[in-house]
This record gives sequence, C-alpha cells and structure tokens, in this order.
Amino acid sequence: MRTKSRWGVVFLALLAISLFAVTDAAAQVTVAKPVKLSIIDVAGNLRLSKPAIEAFKAANPKLVSDIEYLVATAPELPSKLKAQQMAGNIDTTLVLTGYDALAGGMDMDVYEQIMPKYKDAFQKTIDSYLPGAKAAYDLFNGYGLAQSFCPGGPMFTYNPDKVAKVPQTPAELLAWAKANPGKFIYARPANSGPGRAFLQGLPYILGDKNPKDPKTWDKTWAFLKELDNYIDYYPTGTAIVWKEVAEGTRYMAASHLGWDMYIRISNTVPANFQAFFLDNTTWVTDTQFMAIPKGLDKDRLAVTVELMKWMMTPKMQAVTYDQGYFYPGPAIKGVTLDMAPADSQTGIKPAIRAAYEQAIVKLPNTTQLGPAALVEAMNMWDDLVGAKIKK
Repeated sequence: MRTKSRWGVVFLALLAISLFAVTDAAAQVTVAKPVKLSIIDVAGNLRLSKPAIEAFKAANPKLVSDIEYLVATAPELPSKLKAQQMAGNIDTTLVLTGYDALAGGMDMDVYEQIMPKYKDAFQKTIDSYLPGAKAAYDLFNGYGLAQSFCPGGPMFTYNPDKVAKVPQTPAELLAWAKANPGKFIYARPANSGPGRAFLQGLPYILGDKNPKDPKTWDKTWAFLKELDNYIDYYPTGTAIVWKEVAEGTRYMAASHLGWDMYIRISNTVPANFQAFFLDNTTWVTDTQFMAIPKGLDKDRLAVTVELMKWMMTPKMQAVTYDQGYFYPGPAIKGVTLDMAPADSQTGIKPAIRAAYEQAIVKLPNTTQLGPAALVEAMNMWDDLVGAKIKK
C-alpha cells in the first residue's frame, strides 16, 4: 500500500465527516461495548474503501472503538487466518481481497459463508449488482461479497516514446519482446490483478480448448514459456511493475483498465502513455470482495456485518471511483461518476478515453476462473513459468 502523507490523513478524516453528514442513520445493532475491528487488505482495496470505513466509525461510536488496518499479500493470507483459527485467537474481522485470496481461503476453509445466512442484510445488494459483479459473486457460493468492480483486462500499457508500433497478435507480442529483451514485464499472477488478467485472458486470445480449465491451456503455457525467455523477472506486486515502467527500465507491461487509469491520473507515469488490446481479446473482469474469517465472537461479527452493509450503500459505493484505481469501481447499479467525491470527478474525467469506453461495450467479457480452477492456474504458473519471481 502507498504511504499516506499527513495531509492525506487529514483528507480522509474530513471525507469521513462529510460522508457521515450525508449518509443514512447509524446502524441499529447493539453490542455490550464498542469493539475493535481489524481489517486486512491484500488487494489494494483500502484505497477505495478506507474513507467509507472511517465514515462508519464516525457514525457509530457505540459500535466501534478502534479500527486497525493491516496489509498482506494474497498468497500468505489464508495460512495467516488458519493459524489464528487453530490458535483460537481470531484477530482479523474483515478481509478485503481479490479472487486470489478468496479462492485460496475457501480452499483452506477459513471464511464464513455469508449467504444465505445473512440474506436479510445483503439480498437487496445482490439483487442490485451490475451483471459482471453478480457473475463474480456467484462463483464463490456466498463466501465473499462483491464490493467493487472493474472490466479488468487483459490490456497492455506502454511508453509511446519507446514503442513505435504496438503488437496486434500474440505472435507480434513475442516478436516485440524478443527484439526488446527485458523491456516487457508482468507481475506474478497470484498477487497481481493485471497479471491474473493476462494469464486468464490468453486462452481466449490464443484459442485454447477450454479457457475455464488451465489443464487444457497448451497454447497459453507454451506462449508464456517462450515469453519467459525475454523477461528479466516477475515482481510480486503490480506497483513494482509501474515503478519500473515509470523509470524507463521497462517499456511495456500487462495491465488492466483500473491500473491504466490510475497510473496516469496519479502521475505515476506520464499522461501520454497509451494502451492497446490484442486481437480476439475477451475482458476478464475484475472484482474485489469482502470476506469474514470464521470464529469471530458475536459482537465483532455483528459489527462487521453492519460495516459491510454500510459499504454497499450507493453513497459509499460512489467513493470507490477514487482516482480510477479500479475504474469505474462501484459494484451496484445506478452509481454514476457525478455521485462521486469532487476530487474523483476532477481526476477521472480528463483520463477517460473513448477507445476504452467503446471496448467496455464491444468486447466480450467473462468472469475469472472459479475458486478451484484459479488455485490450480496460479500453482501451474508458479511451477511452469515463475522461476524468476523476485520481490
């Protein structure tokens, strides 16, 4: 996660107050005494949700005494939660995750099944999901609540001063990488949204037998092994990718819509950086989820559920526009950019590109893999390709 300046902390506090001022009445649950919440983020989601969480705390002093924020990597999270549960000491109250740690945690049986147990709390939210968010939610059998949504990728962001002609096919991408060794980069898929989009999008682009079954990805695995010859290493996080692209060490990177928007809006890379899609691209949509670890006491569980309800209200969903980090951001219908905070509107509107908006409408889309297949794909990539993983 990016370190926030003192002014960033002040901004969050002011935003929390303003959100509280325009939000419905505080939660109705009661607890014996205010509880401490411990929220762990493995997806960069706090960038989208922390203002809403802070607003919940401000609105509910009788429920929340303090909130602790922790950051971890997706691969390590399930084991961390399992260790807490085996020790009978559940510190974590809410997980903010992508597909990766939700699938891994389900595989290790560390999460509460939210639905249908909390149908009264969340059915209206589920009924209001955007189609892509609903399809992602359906993959996880009620163990995670979709909180934010992005059309995803795969797409490729590049420095136009260094790339004269963009590839249009996988063969052309290989040829470019061979002619420019070390200048193409993508992060380990097990801990990177763009990396997962690239991996899961290739079977559609290349025409593998069954894009939903990584065991049948003969063309994809062969392509990635060949591409590996021209890649220096695989970072363990997406932010490292953009640092190296910004520095000029790399000229082109696997990307997705939210990251492409955010890095230009935040001036991580120059605003003139461009992006392209390969022929036969299918959007592999990206969704971030909230999940509850098993074993919470009654009061912390009740407050966590109330917090999740709060975060799914339209006013809190509008905050997920942020600075394009997970563009658009909201997972439910009817939350438009003009409902977002003013600074979000100011940042996002100039960065919107007509070609992207057309691609959202025109390109076919699909969910990421289901939990078991996703775990298998991540493990296969690690075994077959990922020998050069480096922090």
